Amino acid sequence: MAAAGCSENRDSRSVMTSAATNLSSPVGVIAGGGAMPFAVADSLARRGIAAVIFALKGTCDPAGVARFRHHWISVGQIGKATRLLRSEGCRDLIFIGSLARPALSDIRLDWGTLRVMSMIVAAFRGGDDHLLSGIGRIFEQDGFRMVGVKDAAPDLLMPGGCITRAAPDAAAEADIARGREVLAALSPFDIGQAAVVIDGHVVAVEDIEGTDGLLARVARLRKEGRFRAKPGRGVLVKMPKSGQDLRYDLPTVGPRTVEGVTGAGLGGIAVAAENTIAAEPQAMIEAADRAGLFVTGVSP
Repeated sequence: MAAAGCSENRDSRSVMTSAATNLSSPVGVIAGGGAMPFAVADSLARRGIAAVIFALKGTCDPAGVARFRHHWISVGQIGKATRLLRSEGCRDLIFIGSLARPALSDIRLDWGTLRVMSMIVAAFRGGDDHLLSGIGRIFEQDGFRMVGVKDAAPDLLMPGGCITRAAPDAAAEADIARGREVLAALSPFDIGQAAVVIDGHVVAVEDIEGTDGLLARVARLRKEGRFRAKPGRGVLVKMPKSGQDLRYDLPTVGPRTVEGVTGAGLGGIAVAAENTIAAEPQAMIEAADRAGLFVTGVSP
């Protein structure tokens, strides 16, 4: 349940950071699905750093990519990607956007891929963090530097503290603590980054279905009467995995998350401050305020 009145209801434009970094220009943005690749490119542009989008076929939005300098590549085309990155003068690279985990048989092979096939196979033998960091090492051994959102677009990160009118009460704070404990315990297994806790009870943990699927599952369980907590209690907790390479696959929240939390009948959202991407932050805050939910960033 949310307590009335957050101690500091701040506009998203003032709570996000905007520190500059020593990135080289242009930055290569290897883009999956969703709006985040373009948000990162826009953030770079605001700091005077050019971006070149390397759009993954079948995943990246063609309409969104059209306004940027870009190239299309297939998943696994390491050789083609490397040639294009060098031709564009990109030294710094970032992976961003949603991507369904491909099967090894789905990878489009080229000579550059075959050269590092043993590393690709090894990268697939683990969870998403293991996979992404393994692919990142392939680019790094070719002389590129992998960077994260904290380097490329720090203004997109969730700040510390509550950013909504509602704030977590004592019961919600206890649920947040329990969710953090659960996620820390699961981290070595590289499973997921989110859990739902209601009145101290761990109702569900994120798996391959992602956060949207997790919240839909909680909504279904509530409808089926599998738990009896009143609507407005419980928290979605999202944290990076312990030991995760924070250049890859940071947790993300946005208006869609708020919609899912509302549908699941929960009281709010707690995420890792400075280590969680806030997609469309103002829209997220407005949606949460309309629903009476809290959104808060907690320290590591």
